Amino acid sequence: MTKRILLSFFLLVLGLVARAQTFDWVDRQDSYQAGYGQNLKIPIRIRNTSDKPHFYIIRKAQGEIGLNQKAYFCIDDECLEPGLDQFSKRIEPGETLTNLYFTVETGLSNANNTFRFEVFPRGNPALGMEHTVSIAVEEKPAKSLVFQSRDISIHDIYPNPIADLAYIDYRLTNETLKAKVVIHNILGSPVGSYDLPANESKVKIQADELASGVYFYTVYLDNIGVLTRKLVVRK
Repeated sequence: MTKRILLSFFLLVLGLVARAQTFDWVDRQDSYQAGYGQNLKIPIRIRNTSDKPHFYIIRKAQGEIGLNQKAYFCIDDECLEPGLDQFSKRIEPGETLTNLYFTVETGLSNANNTFRFEVFPRGNPALGMEHTVSIAVEEKPAKSLVFQSRDISIHDIYPNPIADLAYIDYRLTNETLKAKVVIHNILGSPVGSYDLPANESKVKIQADELASGVYFYTVYLDNIGVLTRKLVVRK
Protein backbone atom coordinates (compact mmCIF):
# COMPACT_ATOMS: atom_id res chain seq x y z
CA MET A 1 0.00 0.00 0.00
CA THR A 2 2.80 2.40 0.97
CA LYS A 3 4.68 1.67 -2.27
CA ARG A 4 1.53 2.40 -4.26
CA ILE A 5 1.07 5.75 -2.51
CA LEU A 6 4.71 6.70 -3.12
CA LEU A 7 4.44 5.75 -6.79
CA SER A 8 1.27 7.81 -7.18
CA PHE A 9 2.95 10.79 -5.53
CA PHE A 10 6.00 10.46 -7.78
CA LEU A 11 3.85 10.34 -10.91
CA LEU A 12 1.89 13.36 -9.71
CA VAL A 13 5.09 15.36 -9.23
CA LEU A 14 6.31 14.38 -12.68
CA GLY A 15 3.02 15.47 -14.17
CA LEU A 16 3.13 18.84 -12.43
CA VAL A 17 6.70 19.46 -13.62
CA ALA A 18 5.82 18.47 -17.18
CA ARG A 19 2.84 20.86 -17.19
CA ALA A 20 4.96 23.64 -15.72
CA GLN A 21 7.69 23.22 -18.33
CA THR A 22 7.28 25.92 -20.98
CA PHE A 23 10.06 25.12 -23.43
CA ASP A 24 12.06 22.46 -25.24
CA TRP A 25 15.77 22.48 -25.99
CA VAL A 26 15.95 21.00 -29.48
CA ASP A 27 18.70 19.55 -31.72
CA ARG A 28 21.29 19.21 -28.97
CA GLN A 29 24.74 17.80 -29.75
CA ASP A 30 27.09 16.58 -27.02
CA SER A 31 30.50 16.85 -28.68
CA TYR A 32 32.31 18.73 -31.43
CA GLN A 33 35.66 18.47 -33.20
CA ALA A 34 37.40 21.49 -34.65
CA GLY A 35 40.70 22.49 -36.20
CA TYR A 36 43.04 25.38 -35.54
CA GLY A 37 41.85 28.90 -36.32
CA GLN A 38 38.17 28.04 -36.61
CA ASN A 39 35.11 29.85 -35.29
CA LEU A 40 33.08 26.92 -34.01
CA LYS A 41 29.38 27.75 -33.65
CA ILE A 42 27.37 25.72 -31.13
CA PRO A 43 23.64 26.22 -31.82
CA ILE A 44 21.31 26.76 -28.87
CA ARG A 45 17.75 26.25 -30.12
CA ILE A 46 14.92 26.89 -27.70
CA ARG A 47 11.23 26.33 -28.51
CA ASN A 48 8.50 28.01 -26.47
CA THR A 49 5.92 25.23 -26.04
CA SER A 50 3.46 27.34 -24.05
CA ASP A 51 0.62 29.57 -25.22
CA LYS A 52 2.24 32.72 -23.81
CA PRO A 53 5.42 34.67 -24.58
CA HIS A 54 8.24 34.11 -22.11
CA PHE A 55 11.62 35.59 -21.36
CA TYR A 56 14.25 32.88 -20.97
CA ILE A 57 17.61 33.19 -19.26
CA ILE A 58 20.40 31.61 -21.31
CA ARG A 59 23.79 31.30 -19.69
CA LYS A 60 27.13 29.55 -19.73
CA ALA A 61 27.21 28.13 -16.23
CA GLN A 62 30.62 26.49 -16.43
CA GLY A 63 33.58 26.18 -18.77
CA GLU A 64 37.10 27.50 -19.23
CA ILE A 65 38.91 28.55 -22.41
CA GLY A 66 42.58 28.49 -23.34
CA LEU A 67 44.90 31.50 -23.45
CA ASN A 68 44.57 31.87 -27.22
CA GLN A 69 40.83 31.15 -27.36
CA LYS A 70 37.72 33.33 -27.14
CA ALA A 71 34.10 32.35 -26.47
CA TYR A 72 30.90 34.41 -26.66
CA PHE A 73 27.19 34.30 -27.50
CA CYS A 74 25.95 35.51 -30.90
CA ILE A 75 22.50 36.10 -32.36
CA ASP A 76 23.00 36.14 -36.12
CA ASP A 77 26.04 38.42 -36.55
CA GLU A 78 25.48 40.40 -33.34
CA CYS A 79 27.81 39.06 -30.65
CA LEU A 80 28.17 39.77 -26.95
CA GLU A 81 31.53 40.66 -25.49
CA PRO A 82 33.60 37.67 -24.30
CA GLY A 83 32.94 37.21 -20.60
CA LEU A 84 29.25 38.17 -20.77
CA ASP A 85 27.96 34.71 -19.98
CA GLN A 86 24.26 35.37 -19.36
CA PHE A 87 21.42 37.21 -21.08
CA SER A 88 17.64 36.97 -21.55
CA LYS A 89 15.63 36.51 -24.73
CA ARG A 90 11.89 36.82 -25.34
CA ILE A 91 10.41 33.93 -27.32
CA GLU A 92 6.85 34.02 -28.63
CA PRO A 93 4.36 31.11 -28.20
CA GLY A 94 5.29 28.26 -30.54
CA GLU A 95 8.41 30.09 -31.74
CA THR A 96 11.78 28.35 -31.97
CA LEU A 97 14.89 30.44 -31.44
CA THR A 98 17.16 29.29 -34.28
CA ASN A 99 19.74 32.06 -34.66
CA LEU A 100 21.49 31.82 -31.30
CA TYR A 101 25.02 30.38 -31.16
CA PHE A 102 27.79 30.05 -28.62
CA THR A 103 30.89 30.78 -30.68
CA VAL A 104 34.31 29.44 -29.76
CA GLU A 105 37.43 30.80 -31.47
CA THR A 106 39.50 27.63 -31.27
CA GLY A 107 42.99 29.17 -31.26
CA LEU A 108 46.17 27.65 -32.66
CA SER A 109 46.96 24.79 -30.30
CA ASN A 110 45.42 21.52 -29.17
CA ALA A 111 42.71 21.95 -26.55
CA ASN A 112 39.84 20.14 -24.86
CA ASN A 113 36.99 22.33 -23.65
CA THR A 114 33.86 21.46 -21.72
CA PHE A 115 30.99 23.93 -21.36
CA ARG A 116 27.78 23.59 -19.36
CA PHE A 117 24.82 25.70 -20.45
CA GLU A 118 21.60 26.44 -18.60
CA VAL A 119 18.25 27.74 -19.88
CA PHE A 120 15.28 28.59 -17.68
CA PRO A 121 12.24 30.90 -17.60
CA ARG A 122 13.17 34.26 -16.09
CA GLY A 123 12.58 34.17 -12.34
CA ASN A 124 12.11 30.40 -12.22
CA PRO A 125 15.46 28.55 -12.40
CA ALA A 126 13.88 25.44 -10.87
CA LEU A 127 12.19 24.77 -14.23
CA GLY A 128 15.42 25.01 -16.20
CA MET A 129 17.37 22.59 -18.36
CA GLU A 130 21.12 22.15 -18.64
CA HIS A 131 23.33 20.69 -21.33
CA THR A 132 27.05 19.90 -21.38
CA VAL A 133 29.13 20.17 -24.56
CA SER A 134 32.70 18.97 -25.09
CA ILE A 135 35.04 20.30 -27.79
CA ALA A 136 38.26 18.72 -29.04
CA VAL A 137 40.58 21.08 -30.92
CA GLU A 138 43.43 19.59 -32.93
CA GLU A 139 45.37 20.42 -36.04
CA LYS A 140 43.64 19.13 -39.13
CA PRO A 141 45.94 17.53 -41.71
CA ALA A 142 45.85 18.87 -45.21
CA LYS A 143 43.51 17.04 -47.53
CA SER A 144 44.61 14.97 -50.49
CA LEU A 145 46.50 16.44 -53.40
CA VAL A 146 43.93 17.26 -56.10
CA PHE A 147 46.02 19.07 -58.72
CA GLN A 148 49.72 19.19 -59.53
CA SER A 149 51.79 20.67 -62.33
CA ARG A 150 55.32 21.99 -62.60
CA ASP A 151 53.98 25.41 -61.52
CA ILE A 152 51.57 24.62 -58.69
CA SER A 153 50.31 21.88 -56.38
CA ILE A 154 46.91 22.16 -54.68
CA HIS A 155 45.34 20.17 -51.84
CA ASP A 156 41.61 19.70 -51.34
CA ILE A 157 39.62 22.15 -49.25
CA TYR A 158 39.20 21.37 -45.54
CA PRO A 159 37.09 21.06 -43.50
CA ASN A 160 34.33 20.01 -45.87
CA PRO A 161 31.47 20.48 -44.97
CA ILE A 162 32.32 24.01 -43.87
CA ALA A 163 30.54 26.09 -41.21
CA ASP A 164 32.32 29.45 -41.40
CA LEU A 165 35.98 28.99 -42.39
CA ALA A 166 37.85 26.53 -44.60
CA TYR A 167 41.38 26.33 -45.98
CA ILE A 168 43.20 25.25 -49.13
CA ASP A 169 46.89 24.41 -48.91
CA TYR A 170 48.94 25.02 -52.05
CA ARG A 171 52.47 25.59 -53.33
CA LEU A 172 53.05 27.97 -56.23
CA THR A 173 56.55 27.80 -57.71
CA ASN A 174 56.01 30.04 -60.74
CA GLU A 175 55.79 33.61 -59.44
CA THR A 176 54.59 34.96 -62.79
CA LEU A 177 51.53 32.70 -62.75
CA LYS A 178 48.28 34.32 -61.62
CA ALA A 179 46.37 31.77 -59.56
CA LYS A 180 43.04 32.18 -57.81
CA VAL A 181 40.11 30.22 -56.40
CA VAL A 182 36.53 31.21 -57.23
CA ILE A 183 33.52 29.93 -55.29
CA HIS A 184 30.31 29.41 -57.30
CA ASN A 185 26.81 28.59 -56.16
CA ILE A 186 24.86 25.73 -57.69
CA LEU A 187 23.61 28.06 -60.45
CA GLY A 188 27.17 28.92 -61.46
CA SER A 189 27.17 32.47 -60.10
CA PRO A 190 30.42 33.52 -58.36
CA VAL A 191 30.03 34.23 -54.63
CA GLY A 192 33.68 34.63 -53.66
CA SER A 193 37.18 34.97 -55.15
CA TYR A 194 40.57 34.41 -53.51
CA ASP A 195 44.04 35.04 -54.93
CA LEU A 196 46.82 32.47 -54.39
CA PRO A 197 50.02 34.54 -54.02
CA ALA A 198 53.35 32.80 -54.50
CA ASN A 199 54.69 34.02 -51.15
CA GLU A 200 51.99 32.17 -49.19
CA SER A 201 50.94 28.52 -48.92
CA LYS A 202 47.42 28.59 -47.49
CA VAL A 203 44.26 30.48 -48.43
CA LYS A 204 41.36 31.03 -46.04
CA ILE A 205 37.87 30.62 -47.48
CA GLN A 206 35.12 32.63 -45.76
CA ALA A 207 31.62 31.14 -45.59
CA ASP A 208 30.05 33.44 -42.97
CA GLU A 209 27.67 35.01 -45.47
CA LEU A 210 26.93 31.85 -47.48
CA ALA A 211 23.66 30.03 -46.92
CA SER A 212 23.73 26.30 -46.22
CA GLY A 213 23.89 24.25 -49.40
CA VAL A 214 26.10 22.89 -52.17
CA TYR A 215 28.77 25.06 -53.81
CA PHE A 216 31.75 24.51 -56.10
CA TYR A 217 35.25 25.93 -56.11
CA THR A 218 37.30 26.33 -59.28
CA VAL A 219 41.04 26.92 -59.49
CA TYR A 220 42.08 29.32 -62.24
CA LEU A 221 45.62 29.63 -63.61
CA ASP A 222 46.02 32.76 -65.77
CA ASN A 223 42.19 32.86 -65.98
CA ILE A 224 41.94 29.28 -67.25
CA GLY A 225 39.96 26.88 -65.08
CA VAL A 226 41.99 23.77 -64.30
CA LEU A 227 40.02 22.17 -61.46
CA THR A 228 36.47 22.22 -60.07
CA ARG A 229 35.39 20.43 -56.90
CA LYS A 230 32.34 20.41 -54.66
CA LEU A 231 32.11 21.91 -51.20
CA VAL A 232 29.18 21.90 -48.78
CA VAL A 233 28.22 24.71 -46.41
CA ARG A 234 26.41 23.42 -43.34
CA LYS A 235 25.39 25.72 -40.46
